[in-house]
Amino acid sequence: MGLTIVLLFLAAAVVFAMVTGVRIVPQAKVMVVERLGKFHRVASSGLNILIPFMDSPRAMEMRAGNRFTRNTLVDLREQVMGFETVQVITHDNVNMEVGSVIYYQIVDPSRALYQVENLALAIEQLTMTNLRNVMGGLTLDQTLTSRETVNTKLRMVLDEATEKWGVKVTRVELREIEPPQAIKSAMAKQMTAERERRAEVTKAEGDKAAAILQAEGEKISRILRAEAERDAEIARAEGHKRAVMLEAEGKAEATRLTFEAIHTGRATPEVLALRYLETLQELGKGDNKMFVPYEATTALGSIAMLKEVFANEAPAAAAPEAPRLPARAPSAAAMSAQALARNAAANATLPATRRVQPPPSDE
Repeated sequence: MGLTIVLLFLAAAVVFAMVTGVRIVPQAKVMVVERLGKFHRVASSGLNILIPFMDSPRAMEMRAGNRFTRNTLVDLREQVMGFETVQVITHDNVNMEVGSVIYYQIVDPSRALYQVENLALAIEQLTMTNLRNVMGGLTLDQTLTSRETVNTKLRMVLDEATEKWGVKVTRVELREIEPPQAIKSAMAKQMTAERERRAEVTKAEGDKAAAILQAEGEKISRILRAEAERDAEIARAEGHKRAVMLEAEGKAEATRLTFEAIHTGRATPEVLALRYLETLQELGKGDNKMFVPYEATTALGSIAMLKEVFANEAPAAAAPEAPRLPARAPSAAAMSAQALARNAAANATLPATRRVQPPPSDE
């Protein structure tokens, strides 16, 4: 009976040792093992044997959502920790609520356990404190437009502070920035005014460009119109010049042909007189016209010549009497003057328009 009890006790001890001494660690996780309360080793993924009553795993407090949990397995994967919005004051004394998200990874589980009491709480408080410091050095406009700058500054500060804890901060993001309602209203009005200003500037630039294009169009049209009018005037002048030249050439050719016809046909004085009368009839059509016959001009010319002859002989008669010379025949000039005087007298007695007998016909 006593031997059976001993055997049962040994069997129970073996089962307990197997249950507590054999541990299976999943992939991407490790276990910190202590022996007699002192750090012994880090159990990696797979099957691990622990000595009962001597080796024991150390639990780590981690944050899962909004609560903290204790677990003997340390996750080596990159983890994300989101924080509630926190009140911050900017450099220009504007209160706002800022929410952030941090991404970190445990690279040394032993230091994460022994260098800080509560790793999750330490990271949370460190993030909020540095977030207030960084946002306090920026103005409202800078916080709204320089998120990447804020993220970089926070990551550098947190990574430097958590390095001794065996934690690597990989990324920090500002999740949301909520200014007060009054600031939102002012920003909305400012945005509306800015958009209206841009619209006015764009419209003014469009009107300016349209006016410039219209002025250039009018300038080009005026230049083209002036060039067209100049070319038209040149063409009209050339046409008029050509017409005058052709008309003059036609008149010259007609005169030449008429002259050749007269000389070739050997026109008699009677025919010329008839043409003279026909021309006078054409010129006499109309009122208030006076004509001087061709014969009258001949008579006037003869009288003027006689006047000159008598004027030349008068000084000769007033001179002292010269010795008498034998009589000589009259000179040719005197005879021509006498003939012209007779013709002038005869033409003066005739009417201006006398009938000219037609030349006798060949019959």
